[in-house]
Amino acid sequence: MPDHLLNLIPKLAGQRVIVLGDVILDEYLIGRATRLSREAPVPVLEFEERRLIPGGAANPAANIVSLGSSALQMGIIGADAEGESLRHVLQTRQIDIHALLVEDGRPTTVKTRIMAHMGLRFPQQVARLDKLEREPINPHLERTLIRLLSDHLAQTDALLFSDYHVGMLTPALIAQALELARTNDLLITSDAQGELDKYAGFSVVKCNADEAREDLRRDLRSDDDFASAARELRQRLQLTVGMVITRGADGATIANADDSTAHCPSPAITDVYDTVGAGDTAIAVITLALAAGASLADAAMLANYASGLVVRRVGNYAPTPDELAQAVGINPTPN
Repeated sequence: MPDHLLNLIPKLAGQRVIVLGDVILDEYLIGRATRLSREAPVPVLEFEERRLIPGGAANPAANIVSLGSSALQMGIIGADAEGESLRHVLQTRQIDIHALLVEDGRPTTVKTRIMAHMGLRFPQQVARLDKLEREPINPHLERTLIRLLSDHLAQTDALLFSDYHVGMLTPALIAQALELARTNDLLITSDAQGELDKYAGFSVVKCNADEAREDLRRDLRSDDDFASAARELRQRLQLTVGMVITRGADGATIANADDSTAHCPSPAITDVYDTVGAGDTAIAVITLALAAGASLADAAMLANYASGLVVRRVGNYAPTPDELAQAVGINPTPN
């Protein structure tokens, strides 16, 4: 049993993290498939329920709070009903929203998933409809966000950036936030979702295997391939702690600041239902673990366990410390 990982879990609590990024309201409309439509070859769903879940950059914040730490959410919403719904969802999760700003004329980003119950354990996704605006936020909001960030750095242990490419994380905002973080000697992490060069100079950047392949423009298959890729990205981005490439069931590969590499295997998961939100959970756990003094390898390993809990459910899910401890205790990874 990996006792050192079990001992790390309580240390995830009590951290103070600012989460900056593209907040999203995830809407799930769930119905039972009863027949085919006469109008088109599509199933007719009889409505059962509607679920609203924090998505995008709000999901790492939800994970941070679920693990016993505090999260200040910095993001942009619209002056609309969906924005108010997202505020309510975040407040219900005890996420601090006083740095959640409104931009007139910009819609709150919403991802609506149509889900069909068809006799299986979980409903299946039939379609998704996104409402969003990809234009960068205006310079006034940039300045306001930087002022809010500066006001809260003295009470912060880490900054986490979650980039869903819908306009908030502009190059100017990232550059100023990085300068503030360096001045205050803060851990600064990012789930870059493929736009890696925006986050040069950070402590840690995470991407997945496909994003690494696309960035480096070459195929990556073996552990050695991914180790070389992680080292190359760490060097190019000049990351001060390291690079993390998540690889789904194959775990994660890291490159440390000294260019040493390690492969962090995932626990065996047989009942994978949905990979939505696993990356958000991973960057949240990595950030908390590093803020608590863990090595990057241990942080990535613990993130693998947490992500393994998420993929066994439909939609975003924020594991609790007890669930994470149970997963580590009963599913030790192979050496």
